[in-house]
Amino acid sequence: MAKTSSQFLCSECGWSGPKWLGRCPECGQWGTIEEFHEARPAAGSRTAAPGRTSRTQSHPVASSAARPITDIGTENISRIATGFSEFDRVLGGGIVPGSVTLIAGEPGIGKSTLLLETAGNVARLTAFAAERNTVLYISGEESQAQVRMRASRIGAMEPNLLLASTTDLSTVLGLIEQFKPALAIVDSAQTIVSQDVDGISGGSTQVREVASALIDTAKTLDIPVLLVGHVTKDGSIAGPRTLEHLVDVVCQFEGDAETALRMLRAVKNRFGPTDEVGCFDMSGEGIEEVTDPSGLFLSTGNGSAATQVDGTCVTFTLDGHRSLPIEVQALVTKSVLPTPRRAANGVDSNRIAMLVAVLYRHGGINLLANDLYISTIAGGQAREPGCDLAIVAALASAAKSKPIPRTTCAIGEISLTGQVRPVPRLEYRLREAARLGFTTAVVPTLRKNVAVPGMGVVQADTLQDALAAILR
Repeated sequence: MAKTSSQFLCSECGWSGPKWLGRCPECGQWGTIEEFHEARPAAGSRTAAPGRTSRTQSHPVASSAARPITDIGTENISRIATGFSEFDRVLGGGIVPGSVTLIAGEPGIGKSTLLLETAGNVARLTAFAAERNTVLYISGEESQAQVRMRASRIGAMEPNLLLASTTDLSTVLGLIEQFKPALAIVDSAQTIVSQDVDGISGGSTQVREVASALIDTAKTLDIPVLLVGHVTKDGSIAGPRTLEHLVDVVCQFEGDAETALRMLRAVKNRFGPTDEVGCFDMSGEGIEEVTDPSGLFLSTGNGSAATQVDGTCVTFTLDGHRSLPIEVQALVTKSVLPTPRRAANGVDSNRIAMLVAVLYRHGGINLLANDLYISTIAGGQAREPGCDLAIVAALASAAKSKPIPRTTCAIGEISLTGQVRPVPRLEYRLREAARLGFTTAVVPTLRKNVAVPGMGVVQADTLQDALAAILR
């Protein structure tokens, strides 16, 4: 066992000090400082395990020599396609060689399935490459037989896909250095244990050491690594906060467990944008990408008067660079309780209370004594302020029993004074609405005219004017 030096590390901000404190002097959080035993190798290089190079072996001087930035070329750097256009777009065009990407998400959301299917796609695409034509999948949670069963189910059976099951960090690094794959996947960071440091599996000390070792190996051998990360009960990534700073890309894989829709978001990306979102559909045969998710959040209907019902209104929200239609449904009933019931799904309940008060004060519709039920379709999220006008329109439609035409959408923010305020990238939303067949859009007053072919734009400055245009 190597000699260790004891430090105290904050799991939130990464502050380190020589003694324990109840409150972190850097970020001010209480109870986040833990003892960290850092391995201190002897003079020279650490003795390497058979078949692998020591982590502390000194790199050539030429690799770290300072050079003019204009002399450093990037022409030979080509991204690796994952086989999913949605995944590639979130990453900024594919996986960058030598990068470390952290994929985090709740248990059972489909992280392992997504990465195993990605491994199969990359192994299939690199089958005829001259070098590095293998993909290495290392599982610390499942056996090789269990991973093979999933691969057979989702169609990821490729001879170039190598499977390994281990929780030892030295073995993981030795496998990567031995095979030098085109892509290495480690599932997961919280299950791999280093024998050089103290601490339990999944603890801050172990996760920090495992991440540092994998990043060092990825940069040295120019091998991209996809690393699975667990999350805590509040949805944050488990382990020290420095884990997110160490890796190159942090992606959050999320979705409602009751629906098959999954969203992949880039929280941090050194090689691309962080406002992209990828849509996937989870099924028994694996994960399929959804290149056009526009119709997922709308109820079915042919637009005839017989199918129109009151209490529904469609709005368009922004999710990254994408504009998605969200259908808001509202049900208004007479309350028999002393305190009327408010139930919201996919909508902020606190904002509902504010909009109901604004609707009463500036719209002339009193719903304070009614039970209100507001929901979205297929797990869509209408939490953006630009969805206010659609929520208010759905409530007014349900209260007055007046259906809103299915070809009409409402986009705008409602202020406490009853004004309809502008929303960002309105023209982009209107073009998506016109593409889906909407012919009328009620929007805030525009500073400049927006001409969208096939779309009639109705501008409203106040809530009363907007409701009059929607419920005509």
